[in-house]
Amino acid sequence: MAVISYLDAISHALREEMRRDPTVFLMGEDIGVFGGAFKVTRGFIEEFGEERVIDTPISESGFTGAACGAAIMGFRPVVEFQFADFIACAFDQIVNFAAKCYYRWGIPVPVVFRGPSGGGFRGGPYHSQNPEAWFTHVAGLKVVQPSTPYEAKGLLKAAIRDNNPVIYLEHKHLYRRIREEVPDEDFEIPIGVADVKRDGTDLTIVTYGAMVHTCLGVAERLAAEGAEIEVVDLRSLAPLDKDTILASVSKTGKALVVHEAQLTSGIGGEVAAIIVESCWDALDAPVKRIGALDVPIPFSPTLEDAVLPSEGKIEATARELLEY
Repeated sequence: MAVISYLDAISHALREEMRRDPTVFLMGEDIGVFGGAFKVTRGFIEEFGEERVIDTPISESGFTGAACGAAIMGFRPVVEFQFADFIACAFDQIVNFAAKCYYRWGIPVPVVFRGPSGGGFRGGPYHSQNPEAWFTHVAGLKVVQPSTPYEAKGLLKAAIRDNNPVIYLEHKHLYRRIREEVPDEDFEIPIGVADVKRDGTDLTIVTYGAMVHTCLGVAERLAAEGAEIEVVDLRSLAPLDKDTILASVSKTGKALVVHEAQLTSGIGGEVAAIIVESCWDALDAPVKRIGALDVPIPFSPTLEDAVLPSEGKIEATARELLEY
């Protein structure tokens, strides 16, 4: 066991999978000589060479298409988008080719698309988006978003070994902020399995990514007043672990869904619908959602803080539900 950061966990997973499997290789802008925009791949080109750590042109559609072609030929590419926002440039390759190739031809496309996502670091509208809902709507894609170093490593290993294309979203505000013990031995975290981060009986908060830590902070603060809040970390957004969600809400009778992405048409709406459809008789209060305001993420620190979910907003809604 070693205490490592969220960023180091991603780096370790990549390095270990490249050592384990010679068909794994990396593609992306500035990932080789420069070591990546966030230094996830620092030192990789020296160990694995430029044929397995490929610096690409600034053409997301081009290198994503090349990765899909390599996957069809038996390789396991891991594509890094410098920021998750830029994945929009490769939307057609991912949605209309990678996601549908197995359905049409019976040919797997084992590509991992890594996207540093999220706000909180004053990156503005083009470097702070949370695009997960674009892809959870697409049949044939798996979508994951880890909240801790342990999950960052285990889910990335699982994604690389999966025969389906996987969107792997990593919240960049967690890179150097979150540290924990991670096993040295090889392990995977299965895609499609949620995790109960905190047990409780009075209210369920369903969340993922960086919001897990924000919600845990709220839960601990309210625990001092006698309220026991259960925090469910989805980890996998497609497929969703419906059983864990429903088991928790059936126990507590109340549900709050929190995500950093914009509220309208976010994954929270799907989770809320699942709860209402399957847990109606157990509910003691309306299902509530919290997400970002439906505006681009501002550069201004004050405005960004106002747009994104905060502990204050989450606590206020949690109190409303607890008192309902």
